[in-house]
Amino acid sequence: YHAQPSQGTEQEKMDYALNNKRRVIRLVLQWAALYGDLLQEDEAAMAFLEEFYVSVSDDTRMIAALKEQLPELEKIVKQISEEPKASQKKHKVLLQLFNTSDDRAQKRQPIRGSDEVLFKVYCIDQTYTTIRVPVSSSVKEVISAVADKLGSGEGLIIVKMSSGG
Repeated sequence: YHAQPSQGTEQEKMDYALNNKRRVIRLVLQWAALYGDLLQEDEAAMAFLEEFYVSVSDDTRMIAALKEQLPELEKIVKQISEEPKASQKKHKVLLQLFNTSDDRAQKRQPIRGSDEVLFKVYCIDQTYTTIRVPVSSSVKEVISAVADKLGSGEGLIIVKMSSGG
């Protein structure tokens, strides 16, 4: 963030420093935008963001050109440091309740092929059903379990969804 060239005129050194600072600020903004939810849970990341914001604020007193990025940085830092919304809190609590009922999860034992997992199976009409199958189940066995639960295996397909779509 504070890298400066050893050669060149004072103006070239200032331009170099300004461009580096802008690039780092842009990088931190992108990082915080992408991983904001995860950063809320990481005290070191939160401390870094707050310290970084203070450093950039101090630099804007000497380098006026950085002022244009300060409001966006301030918005990101405030947004991440806010308490999670009530719906997010509920979601986390539900996950914890689900996990605490499973002794294996608490003891951190390895997953075995005979262990069972829950699958939510979503239907086109916006409903879903839940099935419990062994971890080692094949795709055919999962489809068969869903067909048994729904009463029909006609037109069933398996689709894997990820956060990337």
